[in-house]
Amino acid sequence: MGKNKKTRKVVMQRFAQMKKMISPSDSRIKLEQRAPPRKKKPEDLTEIKIKEAPQQSSALFFQYNTQLGPPYHILIDTNFINFSIKNKLDIVQNMMDCLYAKCIPYITDCVLAELEKLGAKYKIALKIIKDPRFERVHCMHKGTYADDCLVNRVTQHKCYIVATNDKDLKRRIRKIPGVPIMYVSQHRYTIERMPDAYGAPKT
Repeated sequence: MGKNKKTRKVVMQRFAQMKKMISPSDSRIKLEQRAPPRKKKPEDLTEIKIKEAPQQSSALFFQYNTQLGPPYHILIDTNFINFSIKNKLDIVQNMMDCLYAKCIPYITDCVLAELEKLGAKYKIALKIIKDPRFERVHCMHKGTYADDCLVNRVTQHKCYIVATNDKDLKRRIRKIPGVPIMYVSQHRYTIERMPDAYGAPKT
């Protein structure tokens, strides 16, 4: 019995010590160091709620992209060039064979930087890019990660087709409505999500 009383006394002393501590949300503590109150303020039903919704592109008619049309503007990814070289495909000619129209391939600064980083193995790819038929797109953002660059550009401007064989990049672009994807398959170029109105080949 005496032992129980002793342990109870110790517990009570510890509880008293805990009570002495100031709670982190106490008004005596400076505002910067004060913890936010646990109880949320009741919502004011009369207050006007503002919701920010992302603005839809004027290029889209539902899921249909009205800015796509010949001559087609095609943004090229690093691995698309490498796959084209492996399959011995002329980039511009095969793009025209795929889409039955004039195609203008575009190379961003990020893609060029990525190819230069890869070194001497990709000298042929760099020579192909410097062809006058390829147009350069200058990047204004920081960093040289090509995937992010292409996704941002396609989100802002819906007039491009993205040429890539990268699975991750394809997955990201599929989430953006109205942007077709070109890729190398069975030694030829294939297009994905192209509207039928422009006479795109059916795969």
